[in-house]
Amino acid sequence: MSMNATPSGERAHIGFFGRRNAGKSSLVNAVTGQALSVVSDTPGTTTDPVRKAMELLPLGPVLIVDTPGFDDEGALGALRVQKTRQILREADIAVLVADASIGLSPADLELIALFEAQGTPFIAALNKCDLNPEAQGGFPVSALTGQNIHELKEKIAGLAPQKKTRPLLADLLSPGDAVVLVTPIDSAAPKGRIILPQQQAIRDALDAGAVNIVVKEMELAAALAQLKEPPALVVTDSQVFRFAAGIVPEEIPLTSFSILFARYKGFLAAAVKGVEALQNLPEGAEILVAEGCTHHRQCDDIGTIKLPRWIQESLGRRFSFSFCSGNEFPEILDRFALVIHCGGCMLGEKAVRARMGSAREQGVPFTNYGVAIAWLQGILERCLRPLRPSFSAGCAAKTPPAPPPG
Repeated sequence: MSMNATPSGERAHIGFFGRRNAGKSSLVNAVTGQALSVVSDTPGTTTDPVRKAMELLPLGPVLIVDTPGFDDEGALGALRVQKTRQILREADIAVLVADASIGLSPADLELIALFEAQGTPFIAALNKCDLNPEAQGGFPVSALTGQNIHELKEKIAGLAPQKKTRPLLADLLSPGDAVVLVTPIDSAAPKGRIILPQQQAIRDALDAGAVNIVVKEMELAAALAQLKEPPALVVTDSQVFRFAAGIVPEEIPLTSFSILFARYKGFLAAAVKGVEALQNLPEGAEILVAEGCTHHRQCDDIGTIKLPRWIQESLGRRFSFSFCSGNEFPEILDRFALVIHCGGCMLGEKAVRARMGSAREQGVPFTNYGVAIAWLQGILERCLRPLRPSFSAGCAAKTPPAPPPG
């Protein structure tokens, strides 16, 4: 896989922030070496975040994001500033682009305060330093002349957070172990390939020296029967959780891709705690179903069709459902009784944690697809058992007496 094929969730997210006409887009173009963003003397040219996946040496694969001006005005301007704040919550590194000919503005100082409050490492780049070589308050650069652009890249790379070493599933396996990955191929499956969580699980198992056995759900029983020894682990797509649980013997560890990703992104404990809210949701409560990617929804989409149906059938109550996907995640969540998020394979860990933190601050429980489906089907304790023992404690008593979802 080339650097530019690295999933966005595995890249360092670098956001360029600043007031209108400070030269953010020009500096982004200079740093990337491409005409990524439209450049104009007219303030507010960048009206939506512009993203570019690339390799930034010596940092490696990154996602560069050019944002609208933080001092934008009017009703539309307020919406653009809101988008910029959203990018900031998800950024691993921030680059404040200030106009050296003017100095740090109130908007720049507000951004610096936000960087510090959110613990986001940042550098203040004083663009247009060719117009004012004596400017103070940041690192002098010029997108026009190229002055200090290479040095700016090195400084950005130096701000990178320590690379995550948490495995997806390699720590659950030993060299030579067999792991069975149950991957349904239905109308929602991409043609000619498998989805990202499955790809990453295969690679992580290979890195652990394990033997991958990839099967569709209807071939699971035959695959298990052909093995001389039981597999060390079975990982299934959450859509066929109950089917797989009925085939895989109790003594064989079983979990799902979604649950593994909740652990990988660092929010499994919160997801397990949050799912308990399902039990006591009143009739008509509003649930937000959130996905980190955008895709063409099929007629039996798991997020918008299956999950709402399973929840209402299992609990015997009707609820109101709202949906969001990609980079769109509501800032105000207080009308929701619960947030159910996907595994977040396309989001960086900081982005997922930011969404979880926003829900927590507003008193809204937060869980994910795999945890919720396992809970609804009465198998959450079993599916957490291969992971940390503390995750399985007490879950079985709180699972509902639900029929298997249709």
